Amino acid sequence: MLIAFNKPYRVLCQFRDRRVPPRRTLAEFVRLPAVYPAGRLDYDSEGLLLLTDDGALAHRLTDPRHATTKTYLVQVEGTPDEAALAKLRKGILLADGPTRPARARRVEAPPWLWPRDPPVRYRKTVPDAWLELTIHEGRNRQVRRMTAAVGLPTLRLIRVRIGGIALDGLAPGAWRVVEARP
Repeated sequence: MLIAFNKPYRVLCQFRDRRVPPRRTLAEFVRLPAVYPAGRLDYDSEGLLLLTDDGALAHRLTDPRHATTKTYLVQVEGTPDEAALAKLRKGILLADGPTRPARARRVEAPPWLWPRDPPVRYRKTVPDAWLELTIHEGRNRQVRRMTAAVGLPTLRLIRVRIGGIALDGLAPGAWRVVEARP
């Protein structure tokens, strides 16, 4: 079984939290036995998370050797210029080594985008913009570190696609069974 889930902001990608007080977890939204996340999405990120009961599929989705593409909408602080986009496209040298080249382009905020609660802090004197960024690896906080490295700190991060599976209108907290494999 493969589940596409739209993970809300500030939800942990686990079914339990040992912190006191506990944070919100997947158990609040997905009440199916024996499924687990195939990969991670940061607590402060939103969007597509795949869950499965198939260990081999989970491994294929998360193993860097399989280079599964992941596409994100990224709201950044600042105005991206062609030089910053070119650096993202070439690959960024991070503290844990160089990233693979990414597909990067500036986009408008999509009309289907849901409001975030709490909203991103708005500042009159600091512009923001949206990028669509597609990567082939999944290091810890990679997209945030990549945009910061080119002078565009991430304000909001939404994963919209993993391989051939997209959010396709799923509301935050909603999920659906997926027939196709990424």
